[in-house]
Amino acid sequence: MATNVVMPQLGESVVEGTVGKWYKKVGDQIEQYEAIMEVVTDKVTTEIPSPAAGTILQILVDEGTTVQAGTVLAVIGAEGEQVAMQSPTSHAKPVSAPVSTSDAKPASAAPARTATRLTPVVTRMIEENNITDAELATIQGTGQGGRVSKKDIENFLKTRTTKPAELAPWEQPGTGELFRPTEEVFGKPIASAPPARGSAQGEEIVPLSPIRKSGAEHMVRSKQIAPHVTTVHEAEMSRVMAYQKAHEAEFAKQGVKLTYTAFFVQAALAALKAFPIVNATFSDQGIVLKRDLNIGIAVAIDDGLIVPVIKRAADKSLLGIARAVNDLATRAREKRLQPDEVTGGTFTITNYGVFGSLFGTPVINQPQSAILGVGAIQKRAVVVDEAIAIRPMMYLALTFDHRLLDGAIGDQFVQKLKRFLEEYPAT
Repeated sequence: MATNVVMPQLGESVVEGTVGKWYKKVGDQIEQYEAIMEVVTDKVTTEIPSPAAGTILQILVDEGTTVQAGTVLAVIGAEGEQVAMQSPTSHAKPVSAPVSTSDAKPASAAPARTATRLTPVVTRMIEENNITDAELATIQGTGQGGRVSKKDIENFLKTRTTKPAELAPWEQPGTGELFRPTEEVFGKPIASAPPARGSAQGEEIVPLSPIRKSGAEHMVRSKQIAPHVTTVHEAEMSRVMAYQKAHEAEFAKQGVKLTYTAFFVQAALAALKAFPIVNATFSDQGIVLKRDLNIGIAVAIDDGLIVPVIKRAADKSLLGIARAVNDLATRAREKRLQPDEVTGGTFTITNYGVFGSLFGTPVINQPQSAILGVGAIQKRAVVVDEAIAIRPMMYLALTFDHRLLDGAIGDQFVQKLKRFLEEYPAT
């Protein structure tokens, strides 16, 4: 009996996905639970297991095509089995389109009146591109039930003739000599001059992956929304390193690699409990305090950067935190994360020290209020009890939203982190 492969609903707010890559072609054999395809959303790229064993009889949706959850993508059956040719949506199930409340901001008139038929991704695109109510009314929805899809918005933007709403004066590009292109000030370069490095003849355009594009938009939006301030403190890691060395074999017996990241998560939890205002979000209505401590861990992957989240991290022991860090980082690199696993974070940690960086100024992961950057541990000469000593030191950099947090809170927060690490384990 033939089995349909359908587009899954990857999370509560994710109602569509893009077929990134088929791992099998028509006629190939496949085992149950073997990866059959790759699905891409604006949050994650994940592999989809086959729902049955058999032969690939039909592939109904091409790579690069975005469809609603529930859409039939392929058919699996016995070799030589005859099945009726069907359209991709012939077995699609109706999917409601919940409105995302994360990253919330005042919606335009169009999203507000049509939210019942828009996905969160489409709603965000409408807001970011200032698509008016009148413009939205001209877009013919090709999604299920006439819903306007991401592809419909992209096609509209390609042919858009109406100028978006005028920016406020303070958001418009500057004018004057300082902002004029070089060619206007000094004239065009001599035509016979050799092409500069990076000119059209020597360029290659690499298409942006959905994760890279989404991440870029997220970072730009964060810098536009929040006034960023970074404070840097130094911590001695002798006690943490001694504890890690003494217990790594014990953790390994339980199948867990004890990395320093687990200690950074513990330190962040201690500081967040002491200063709950850091575990909050700024809004026009007031400060939104988050009860759960959900720690995001930035993970570098081929497509860019992804931030899986340890939900309710305060409920976990060091072993539980280390196991969660291992699991999320591994599945992030193997493209096996679900969209719900990269949402809901209240505080983020980025460990650029693994690449040798001493310190940096990380960008806040909106709508959070702060992000902790941890640098490489490096032995340095420091003054201890009026004497010079060699100690393993590292820099802790906290970037925070100055609308919500003042410098005093930021510094006290990092001092709590520092003391937690330097006095580890707490007595």
